[in-house]
Amino acid sequence: MLACLAGKSLPMTTLHAFSAVDIDGHPRALSEFAGQVLLVVNVASRCGFTPQYAGLERLWQERRERGFAVLGFPCDQFGHQEPGDEAQIREFCALNYGVTFPMFAKVEVNGPGAHPLWRWLQREKRGLFGTGAIKWNFTKFLVGRDGRVLARYAPRERPEALAGAVDRALARPAG
Repeated sequence: MLACLAGKSLPMTTLHAFSAVDIDGHPRALSEFAGQVLLVVNVASRCGFTPQYAGLERLWQERRERGFAVLGFPCDQFGHQEPGDEAQIREFCALNYGVTFPMFAKVEVNGPGAHPLWRWLQREKRGLFGTGAIKWNFTKFLVGRDGRVLARYAPRERPEALAGAVDRALARPAG
C-alpha cells in the first residue's frame, strides 16, 4: 500500500491493496471494503450522465445490507464537468441526489497523473475495442467480494441496468 501512496505504479492484484483519500480529506484503505461487492464509478456534477447519481444511490440503498457499496470518484478530466472542490461536490450530491454512498476526493483517471487504482482498473478490464483509457464520466467497474474486477460498463449503461449483475455478484461467495 505504501507504493500506492507514493504514486508508484506497482502491480496490484486486488482493489483491496489500494488506498484513496475520501471526500472529507481522510485517507482510506480500500481493504475496508473487503468482502463487499463494489461498483467503482468516476463521477461528475455537470455531465449529461449526472442524473445517474440517483440510480447509483438507489442501488446502494437497496443492496448495502447484503454487502454492496458504490464508490464515487469525482473526476474533472472530461470537458471540465467537475470544476468544484470536494466540499462543493459533497454539497451538490447531497442536495440534488441525496447521495450517501462513499465518495472520494477528486482524482485523475487517465494519463500520467491517474490514481493508481484507476490505472489498475483499466488494466484489469479493457473498454470497447480493447482500449484501456476511460472515455468519459460515469464509467463503472463491478468488483467482486474478492477485490477482482468482474466487469466494466460504459457511461451510457444506467445503474438500473446493472442490478442483475450486482445481484449475481452478491450471490457469489467471497474468495
